Amino acid sequence: MTAAPVSAPDRTPSQQPKSGGPRSLLAAHPLAAYGIRRFGLYLVELWGSLTIAFFFFRLIPGDPVQTFIQTLQQNYVYNQQASQEVIDRYRAEFGLDGNLFVQYLRFLQRLIFEQDLGPSLINYPTPAFEVVAQSLPWTVGLLGISAVLAFVLGILAGAVAGWRRGKLGAEVATTTSIALGHVPFYFLALILVYVFSYLLGILPNRSAYDSAIPVGFSLEFIGSLITHGLLPALSIVIIGVFNWLLSTRMLMVPILGEDYLHYAEAKGLHPNRILTRYALRNCYLPQVTGFGISLGFIFNGNLLVEQLFNYPGLGFTLVTAINQLDFNTVLAVTTISIFFVLTANLILDLLLPLLDPRVKYWR
Repeated sequence: MTAAPVSAPDRTPSQQPKSGGPRSLLAAHPLAAYGIRRFGLYLVELWGSLTIAFFFFRLIPGDPVQTFIQTLQQNYVYNQQASQEVIDRYRAEFGLDGNLFVQYLRFLQRLIFEQDLGPSLINYPTPAFEVVAQSLPWTVGLLGISAVLAFVLGILAGAVAGWRRGKLGAEVATTTSIALGHVPFYFLALILVYVFSYLLGILPNRSAYDSAIPVGFSLEFIGSLITHGLLPALSIVIIGVFNWLLSTRMLMVPILGEDYLHYAEAKGLHPNRILTRYALRNCYLPQVTGFGISLGFIFNGNLLVEQLFNYPGLGFTLVTAINQLDFNTVLAVTTISIFFVLTANLILDLLLPLLDPRVKYWR
């Protein structure tokens, strides 16, 4: 006689296994999950970039304190050899005492909890972040306006070049972009200086404004700012427009044969409306991500442009600090640059799912 199978006891609702936990919570809120995951990756990238920058600049040969003391002696502040006590005090003040690992931990502590990296050698005893804060508006004004302007003009020009492919104007623009799109910013800046400053003599090639004009919100001072910033801005805008034109045209041409464009044309929509509302809309979404990635390359080229034009931005400050082994100011410039570039990429990544519903929030 076989035993009857024993059925599992029924469970009350309170005894049922509960489904929950962080993963199910995140799956129920895909937008929040996407933001948390991307912000966590942002923090890891920020820490890794700052760590690499710290150890890289610490490997530069030379003694910053000895360089600083020699500068003081040349300026007749010291007329005798500095004692070991003075050297040790400067090393502690500039965060150069202890081994490399201790210096790294102190760097993270001062950066995270005090938002300070110590005094600057090039402008002692002003804090390094304060020196950078004085140069930051110049770079933001020059780089920010130039990068956005190049992006907008390049997208529009590339869309028109792809839409009107085969036409003379579109082919000339494409060929010119292929020829000049990979020219470095600073090389084009040299050409612009030679043409507009030395040959024509119509634009200045040094400084950010005329020192004879009082600083203020006057039309004369604003005009001087625009005049002095025109050449460095043009070198960034022109190369940027060429690059965005090529990439946008490459995205525009394959979608011109899509059915939805033929359907829009059959409905009798104006060609300009089809271009802006249908074709271009599918082109600028990948370009938004590309814009965030390109900010780092634009910033690197902008450093040399500022040095060439003696423009008082972060690039000029960075080169001056490197020449004097001012590690605090160098790290302050690098930290600000890394923070802005990564933050801009984070913002663009968070906006991308809102612009394109095809992007998955959570997997």
